[in-house]
Formats: sequence, structure tokens, C-alpha cells
Amino acid sequence: MASVRIREAEEGDCGNILRLIRELAEYEKLSDQVKISEEALRADGFGENPFFHCLVAELLPAPGEPQGLSVVGYGLYYFIYSTWKGRNIYLEDIYVKPEYRGQGIGSKIIKKVAEVALDKGCSQFRLAVLDWNKRAMDLYKDLGARDLTEAEGWHSFRFEGEAMRELAGK
Repeated sequence: MASVRIREAEEGDCGNILRLIRELAEYEKLSDQVKISEEALRADGFGENPFFHCLVAELLPAPGEPQGLSVVGYGLYYFIYSTWKGRNIYLEDIYVKPEYRGQGIGSKIIKKVAEVALDKGCSQFRLAVLDWNKRAMDLYKDLGARDLTEAEGWHSFRFEGEAMRELAGK
């Protein structure tokens, strides 16, 4: 089996990242919600003040195999702030192509995000998961995460579209 390298995404990875975002949305049964473009990813993640950062899992060919790297997973994160705890990191997406799951790639991405968090002085590493994705929840718990819905009763909300415009008076 070829080895996997986790590295920071580069602007040239945006096409692969978008492909994986679409695969993740399909897996989550939310394909109709993907509105992002490759150009938006470039502008928002690789400009002077990026809105997000991204890691990619890259399959390295084994000796003797044809050359060519393949992106098989990603983790997209950004920094947030807790008024109680200070600096936090939020993992918006983590995805590994189905045929590469169970090989520790997702864990490697999560561990790399934790490393970034500590390097940046973050006190917490947050993420969300759909309630039916037991495999992911079990992985996060096995890695030491606490389920805040179980432990503290937190629920997540969002404003978007018309509700956001109405709220802003526009």
C-alpha cells in the first residue's frame, strides 16, 4: 500500500478540495447545499487574509508504481474565539474517500489540526458531526473529544439567506 502524507493545501489543490467537498455533501445527503466554487475557495483560502486553512491527505506512490500524487482526503479549519477559553480552532470539514477509510488517514488529519491548534495557542479544538454518523462520533470520542450535546446540552444554530438579511435590516 502507498503511504499518505498530510500537508497544507496549496492554491493548486482547490479543484481536488472542491471535488471532495461535493463527495462529503453527497455522503451527508446534503448535495443541494454546496454553492461554493473553485474560484471562491482560491479567493477565501489563499489570499492575504484567508478565511480558512486546509490540510490535504495525499497518497504517495509506492516505489515502482507510476508517479503521480492523489488527494484522498482533506480537513478544512479556521480559528474562532471563546470568551471563556480564548483561542479555539474549528474543524469545519473532515473527509476521506470511502475506499481509503479505516487506514488512519482521518486520525492523521485530526492530529495535524490539533498540532496546529497547539502551535497557535488554542485551548480548544471544536467540530460538529451529524447525529447519524456514529462511526465519526466513535472516532472523535476514541481520540479524546467530548460530545457537548451529551455533556452540556449545547445545540447549534445558524442564520442564513433571507433570515440573515432580515435580521440585519437589509
